[in-house]
Amino acid sequence: MVEDGGEEEAEGESGEVPATPLQQQQRCNGFLPGKEAAGGGQRAAPAAPEAEEMLAAGGERREARLETRLSRRRLAVLAVFSCYSLVNAFQWIQYSILSNVFAGFYGVSFTQIDWLSMVYMVAYVPLILPATWLLDARGLRLTALLGAGLNALGAWLKCGSLAPQRYPLTLAAQAVCAVAQVFILGLPSRIASVWFGPTEVSTACAVAVLGNQLGTAIGFLLPPVLVPNTPNDIDLMAHNISIMFYGTAIVSTLLFFLAGVVFEEKPKYPPSHSQAVLQTKPPEDYSYKQSIINLFRNIPFILLLISYGIMTGAFYSVSTLLNQMIVTHYEGEEVNAGRIGLTLVVAGMVGSIICGLWLDYTKTYKQTTLIVYILSFIGLLVFTFTLDLGYLIVVFVTGGVLGFFMTGYLPLGFEFAVEITYPESEGTSSGLLNASAQIFGIIFTLVQGKLTTDYSPRAGNIFLCAWIFVGIILTALIKSDLRRHNVNSGIMNLDVKAVSGDS
Repeated sequence: MVEDGGEEEAEGESGEVPATPLQQQQRCNGFLPGKEAAGGGQRAAPAAPEAEEMLAAGGERREARLETRLSRRRLAVLAVFSCYSLVNAFQWIQYSILSNVFAGFYGVSFTQIDWLSMVYMVAYVPLILPATWLLDARGLRLTALLGAGLNALGAWLKCGSLAPQRYPLTLAAQAVCAVAQVFILGLPSRIASVWFGPTEVSTACAVAVLGNQLGTAIGFLLPPVLVPNTPNDIDLMAHNISIMFYGTAIVSTLLFFLAGVVFEEKPKYPPSHSQAVLQTKPPEDYSYKQSIINLFRNIPFILLLISYGIMTGAFYSVSTLLNQMIVTHYEGEEVNAGRIGLTLVVAGMVGSIICGLWLDYTKTYKQTTLIVYILSFIGLLVFTFTLDLGYLIVVFVTGGVLGFFMTGYLPLGFEFAVEITYPESEGTSSGLLNASAQIFGIIFTLVQGKLTTDYSPRAGNIFLCAWIFVGIILTALIKSDLRRHNVNSGIMNLDVKAVSGDS
């Protein structure tokens, strides 16, 4: 079937997702998927009034609501989002991996350079609720354009900070990029759910998160190459920094225009039955305030909120302080510090994709999340006690193992949250997870930085290990209730309305 404009469903990719027998029964009897008939003599339980409003608001409309198709535009949406998310992550880490260079260039302390990274975390916390409200109230397209536009604006402002006395300007520019991040980090699960089918949704979320990780990886690799440490030639240093800043600004501006061309609110047809169910509910029935209340009443989500914050906050802290940790034990190895960071993130990208594919295949959300959490804990312990052995090759290997599990955890948390909070907004649950990560990231970076400076990198890393062990316990306590998966499988038991998950 050709969609309006002829650009999406007509390309012959992926037709309608076949209905299960239970869903076919639903079309003719008006009942929600629930308990199957026992012994063939009982009918399915009648739907609750709220659920009937979502699935049975008119017999002649039921067929249309259950028609699901995949759009080829989803690939372009995913690609453009991943690219501008990449640039935003690159701008986050580009100062930290050259902390000694920028401290000398601007004539400021290492702590002030650390704030160029931590401003991303500080800005996120107070702005995440307004940003998720905007996503729910005004939609995906506007939110995406804000993220891409502010990202480009911040990059151009940095081009005006190419002088040793202009640290306040570069901090302000980084703050603009930090605000852009608020409109970026919560989108992977929303894009995956709105545009991708049930057999690819976790992989799509992993790819969207992968863009941000790839930006961090490039941020570890390129800046040390583009801006070598030349403390005796400040003019040369300023020239090298300008190449990095102007290049970033041009790329981010191009991606802003591409986002305006590619992004649409949603495809013409829902890609999954869970999305079809949500789209039948009138917009006026949705309450952002009630959605937030429901999430904070959901005990499994609260446990995931804390455990996700611990793991991701630890990753932020390790990434921010990696240069200081490496240079402490391997003086003059700024370039290799960037390469170790690259190894950490690239290994994590591989972990993200593998975890996404695994979730789409098995739907074992809790088990996979717990195993990855435990292996991240072991990886950080090994990294901590091999950092000072004097062999950089060992640090490369242990950093890669740590990154594989610690960074690979990020899309797991997003998708697990969507499953246990369905039908609440994916943007809201992801936004709260990221807010938790920023709060823990700020605390961990400040404390680990202090321990690293006053004692040693080992003391700071042991501090993180203790917290990750707490996260393992919290993850083990999460009750796995895969509500979205059950709707897509046609086995959701009676209520699909927004309720707390603590019962």
